[in-house]
Amino acid sequence: MAERLRWGVIGTGWIAQQQVADLLVDGGVVTAVGSRAAESARDFADRYGIPSAYGSYEELVADPEVDAVYVATPHPFHASNALLALNAGKHVLVEKPFTINAAEAREVVELAGERGLVVLEAMWTRFLPHMGRIREIVAAGVIGEVRSLIADHNQDLPKDPKHRINDPELGGGALLDLGIYPVSFSFDLFGAPAVVKAISSPTSTGVDRQTGILFGYRGGEQAVLHTALDTAGPNTAVVVGTGGRIEIDPVWYMPTGFTVYDPSGAVVERYDSDVPGRGMQFQARELERLVVEGAADDDLLPPGQSVAVIEALDEIRRQIGLVYPTE
Repeated sequence: MAERLRWGVIGTGWIAQQQVADLLVDGGVVTAVGSRAAESARDFADRYGIPSAYGSYEELVADPEVDAVYVATPHPFHASNALLALNAGKHVLVEKPFTINAAEAREVVELAGERGLVVLEAMWTRFLPHMGRIREIVAAGVIGEVRSLIADHNQDLPKDPKHRINDPELGGGALLDLGIYPVSFSFDLFGAPAVVKAISSPTSTGVDRQTGILFGYRGGEQAVLHTALDTAGPNTAVVVGTGGRIEIDPVWYMPTGFTVYDPSGAVVERYDSDVPGRGMQFQARELERLVVEGAADDDLLPPGQSVAVIEALDEIRRQIGLVYPTE
C-alpha cells in the first residue's frame, strides 16, 4: 500500500490489544488511544509505543493526527462511538457486531455516506487469506453448485454472571459474540436468507446460552449454524456442493487451512495458512485501501451487508425472545 493511515483506538480491552499488535506487526501506524480512564489509556499507550493517550473518546476523535478510528468497546457502545468518530471526520472500523440492532446500524451507515467517510465492520474472518481462496474455489465451480453450509462457533467461556459475555447490559450472549461468525459466513456465501428459524436456551442472566440457527434461501440453499458460550465445540465449517465439499480446519474463523474433496472423497486441493499473528491486520489494510482508493463501498463486506447481518440477528433475537435493556 502506497499510504498508511494513522489509527486511533477507542477502548483498551483484549480485542483492542489484538488489533493493535497485528497492526504494528504489519507496519501500521497507531498514533493515539482513548479510554474512559486516563490511566488505562496511558498504560495501553506505553505498552504499544503509542504517542498520545486520552482519558476520553471525545479527545481521541478530535486529535488531528488520527485519520481512522478502531472502535473496540462493548457491543452496546459501538453505534455511539462510531457516530462520534464519523462526526469528527474520521473513517471508522467498528468491531463486530457492527451495532446492537439494525436501527443503529442504519444510522451509522447513513452518517458515513453523508460525510463521505469509510465505515467498515471489523468481521476480521471475512478478510483472511484462506477465506479469499475459498471464495475463488466456489466462484470457479470447483465444488459445483454450493448447496449448504454447516458451521459452529462454540466456546467454554467464563461463568461469572458479571462477565460481559453473560451480562445483558453489555449485549451478552452467544449470538452476538460468537454466532455472528457463522451467520456472517452464510451471508458471504449466499447473501441474506429468505427464511430464518432459531431455537435457544438462556443463561441464568437471561442472555442466550446456546442458539441453533437454520437459514433457507430462495435458490434452495441452506445454512445450519450453531453457537454456545459454555461448551467447547469443534469450531469447524463445511461448504457442501454438488461436485464436492470444502472442509475448513479448526478454528475455521481464524487463520487456518482447509481441504477440498471431490464427491468420492479424493483430495482436490490442500490449503495451509502462514499468516503471522491473529490476522486482524487484513481488515485494517482493507479500510486503508478503501480510503486511499476513494472507494465508496467494500466488495468483501459492504456496509449494506453489515446492516443485513444485524437485521438477521434481530430476527433471531425476536424468535428466541432476547431483548437487551439498552434498546
